[in-house]
Amino acid sequence: MENSDLQLIMKLIPENKDLKRLWEDHLEFENKLEQINIKKYLSTEDEIRRKQIQKLKLAGKDKIEEILRKHRNT
Repeated sequence: MENSDLQLIMKLIPENKDLKRLWEDHLEFENKLEQINIKKYLSTEDEIRRKQIQKLKLAGKDKIEEILRKHRNT
């Protein structure tokens, strides 16, 4: 994410519970992906889990972007 987006997220988190939850989920998904990606070899289960986490992270990022877009337009 761009620095300006991060600044806006930090500004809005105290007043927007949905954004706060989405951001916390985003950070958790990043952490889980890092843990999976440090493995030298991934099992089939790891590959499936990684793809699931990536999809969840992307869906959450889309929702975050939607919230940010609304605040930029107001």
